[in-house]
Amino acid sequence: MATNAYHDNGTDDTAGKTRQLLELIKCTAITSECNSALLIGPRGSGKTTILKSILQELDQIKEVKNNLLQVHLNGLVQRDDRTALKEIARQINLENTLGDHVFGSFSETLTFLLEALKSGGKSSVSILFVIEEFDLFAQHKNQTLLYNLFDISQSAQTPICVLGLTCRLDVIELLEKRVKSRFSHRQIHLCMTLSFKDYIEVFCLTLNLPTSFPDKKFAKAWNYHVKVLSTDALVQAVLQKLYNLNKSIRHLHMLLILPVCETSEARPYLTAADIANSYKNLGLDSKASMLHGLSVLEMCLIIAMNHLSQIYDRDPFNFEMVYSEYQKFVQKKSSVQNFEKAVIVKAFEHLQSLEFVLPLEGLASSRAQKEYTQMYLLIDPAQITDAVQKYAGLPTEIQHWARSSLC
Repeated sequence: MATNAYHDNGTDDTAGKTRQLLELIKCTAITSECNSALLIGPRGSGKTTILKSILQELDQIKEVKNNLLQVHLNGLVQRDDRTALKEIARQINLENTLGDHVFGSFSETLTFLLEALKSGGKSSVSILFVIEEFDLFAQHKNQTLLYNLFDISQSAQTPICVLGLTCRLDVIELLEKRVKSRFSHRQIHLCMTLSFKDYIEVFCLTLNLPTSFPDKKFAKAWNYHVKVLSTDALVQAVLQKLYNLNKSIRHLHMLLILPVCETSEARPYLTAADIANSYKNLGLDSKASMLHGLSVLEMCLIIAMNHLSQIYDRDPFNFEMVYSEYQKFVQKKSSVQNFEKAVIVKAFEHLQSLEFVLPLEGLASSRAQKEYTQMYLLIDPAQITDAVQKYAGLPTEIQHWARSSLC
């Protein structure tokens, strides 16, 4: 609701680009024009939101609705052309046709599907291909799918519109020459034009209850409370920090999820403190938080690994080196419990499963015995310092050892 409201009331530039995109799709559906375009903008700039609002608007036009098929692909889901091809067949109801044929290779499947598309003429139903994370498709082998889609679009064999969404400004440079030559080079750029005043308005629109809410009295009281909350100095300070960090509406939603979920009959309204606490939680270091839950032995191994990283200038280490470093410390401090090697191995493996340490990639490392596999420490010394200071009940000797290794 909030993002749609923003784009409806956005700048003339954004409204013009929205209209341009709408006319592009509309021409494909009504006049059977073949088009291709790229919608480019940073994450959170509203690419998907604008496209959804356009498709909803076009859905109200009967002539468009009855003459436009939509195929939605995503580079994060369809990781190769074969998977993408099956998804296309499913969405345009050709999967049953594919099921009746046995294909020996991807190229044969592609040829069959393309022939089905090309067999149409100007009177055929138009197809809109929406390709999100377009740059990931450009990384597929030979860019076969993109080449054939752009080829159909250029040759006007079947009325299709290929629309790619990406955050990569250099996406054209990722295309092969043969693919680039068949693309229309129509690019629509979106920018983050949201002012702080608009950001506050989106904050209110996101939280406001709709007029259709069953309890009219509560909805009116809630919306009034949200309006008052948006003028609170603490809330505005938090929103200003978030706005300066990232103007994305997605991040604003993440800020509001926790406070809204914590409302109850006893606490039906949001407070400024709820918003401030949610902002603190957003900024929490997950690795540092996980360090606070480690056992004393695991904390000792972390300190030993950090000591080795400092001694060897962040070069990789292995378990035997960590074990040796730990044994040196234990032998100097008789009050610290010494564990059996098997227990220490288990503790080290647990740290690896938590991704505090990462194996070094490479053939030599993969062939090494488990105890001699090269590792990297993925924790910053500052995070270890913070964890040691906040660790309740950590023996004094270990605290001194941590400080000596961090100096």
